[in-house]
Amino acid sequence: MKSARWIAAQTLIKIEKDAAFSSLALNGELKREPGISEKDAALATRLVYGVVERKITLDYNIEQYLKEPIRKLRPDVLVCIRIGAFQILFADRIPARAAVNESVNLVKTLGASYAAGLVNAVLRKIAGQGLRLPAPEGNELLYLSVKYSCPEKLLLHFLNHYGKEKTEAHLSASLAERPLFIRRNSLLCTDEMLRAEIEQEGASVELTAVDGCYALNAVGNITALSAYRKGFFHVQDMSSQIDAMLLGAKPGQTVVDCCAAPGGKSFTLAQYMNNDGRLISCDRYPKKTELIKAGAKRLGITNLSVLCADAVQLWENGISADAVLCDVPCSGFGVIGRKPEIRYKDPSQFSELPELQYAILCSGARMVKPGGALVYSTCTLNSAENEQVCERFLKNHPAYILSEDPVYKSFAEGDYMCMFASPSGGDGFFAAKFERTSP
Repeated sequence: MKSARWIAAQTLIKIEKDAAFSSLALNGELKREPGISEKDAALATRLVYGVVERKITLDYNIEQYLKEPIRKLRPDVLVCIRIGAFQILFADRIPARAAVNESVNLVKTLGASYAAGLVNAVLRKIAGQGLRLPAPEGNELLYLSVKYSCPEKLLLHFLNHYGKEKTEAHLSASLAERPLFIRRNSLLCTDEMLRAEIEQEGASVELTAVDGCYALNAVGNITALSAYRKGFFHVQDMSSQIDAMLLGAKPGQTVVDCCAAPGGKSFTLAQYMNNDGRLISCDRYPKKTELIKAGAKRLGITNLSVLCADAVQLWENGISADAVLCDVPCSGFGVIGRKPEIRYKDPSQFSELPELQYAILCSGARMVKPGGALVYSTCTLNSAENEQVCERFLKNHPAYILSEDPVYKSFAEGDYMCMFASPSGGDGFFAAKFERTSP
């Protein structure tokens, strides 16, 4: 049986070599070790995600004790040092001595015994000196980049759009451990039923300020919980739950979720509709639509029909809806705390997204009845994908106005809702609600 650190190392090497997504690479390695304990799987997961999101900070600290540039290290050796440095600097429950010794053993196991002395020396120095950061007075951009492990291009993007205070708050929260949020399935259980079912298995839930949204604690494999198998909840971030709530879906209506996979917002909309009316959940990929179907079946949702279609051409199906949700593909800068590799992407590589986002929004708008509601949302913090798309839409669609819905207004700051990650709250998110006033 391979150790948790070996699995983490193999995953990180694959991420570096193939630019693989951390979640997919990790799941692939874990599947190769079917007998791994839940404890070891959790440790491997923590090491992988921790090293990926803290890479800039770790490399800065490692470089303080190298005689040659870090780029000259063999990838497997660098990964071992990063794993050890992460444990020393950011994993409080792992003794520094154990982190050093395990990393030395790991580099030997990976066939790089020649580097054992180097790994030992660098990690001992990191353990002795603790976390080091560049002086903010000399180069504040470098200081912030290393402190929050955020590339300077993305950091400048945040600073230019949102200012230093909001930028630091978002980046700090994105590095912190935050709750896993779930949505109680009001179709199958009450609050008391959900709590009792979860607590009998040693876990706990805490109701948030958002009705139906709970923080789930002390859980390993969520799908093993009886409450999950019974369909009492589905996993959905708090911000995403708020997004679904803004649409204002009601029983008896026709509601469309344009870019629905894996289905979380559709499932929440079905609950607001009390399983009554017509809910059309769409995605362009057959495999993803199958995920939606499976989730709806587990949750006992019967008013949902799945349509495999491109959201840009969705209006051509002749759908006339009371409410349409366009949660569009985006750069994802609001969810870097959940998907750490996104932080290393250059913001300029997403320059073509606003055209696609606008096209989806226009398609959704063509399906809304007069008097109906249209919500546009992303999980990113980028005005080109958010406010600018909405302003363009309003300019070219005089039949629509920004909604005066009190629920929407309670979350909006000005015309739009723009949420930043918070230690006890949801991910970064943007939403705009429109109303169709005329044909």
